Amino acid sequence: MFSPVLVLAQATGAAAEAAAAHGEATSGVSKIIGDFGISWPFFIAQVINFSVVAFILWKFAFKPVLATLDERQQKIAAGLKYADDMKAKLEATQQESAAILKQASLDASRLVDEARKSAKDYLDKQTQETAAKVNDMLAKARQAVELEHKKMLADARVEIARLVVVTTERVLAKKLSDADRAAYNDSATRELTNV
Repeated sequence: MFSPVLVLAQATGAAAEAAAAHGEATSGVSKIIGDFGISWPFFIAQVINFSVVAFILWKFAFKPVLATLDERQQKIAAGLKYADDMKAKLEATQQESAAILKQASLDASRLVDEARKSAKDYLDKQTQETAAKVNDMLAKARQAVELEHKKMLADARVEIARLVVVTTERVLAKKLSDADRAAYNDSATRELTNV
């Protein structure tokens, strides 16, 4: 089995042997480089490879993902702002609707009151006109009855006067002259008028 600890231990041992073989004094950095088996050409190649991979990932992976995230955050923020605006507009509309309903209710009450008042005024006016017409009709009926009564009395007087004259002619068994008839008629009429 391949173990990184084993590889590290072997590399450290090999570097120590190489340094001892050359007889060089090992400094701190050199010792670490030697202990870890770092080779400068491989290290620079790996840094270049890492930089190229990091650039490619940044250019083609992270940048578009970050742009998409920014775009989504902006859309979410715009959606939240729109929702807040719509909520405010809804509240304003509800308040406006409530005010309109209240005003409409007041207007309707006022119109109903005006209609009741005008209906009452109209009813009073019609009642007064009807009462005046009824009184006028009663007065005319009384006058008609009075005239009819007077006419009947006049007709009755004429008839009674005629009957008096006819009765008098029969009782006296003589024909009365026109002057006698007129005198009897006047006398009978005066008697009937006084009654």
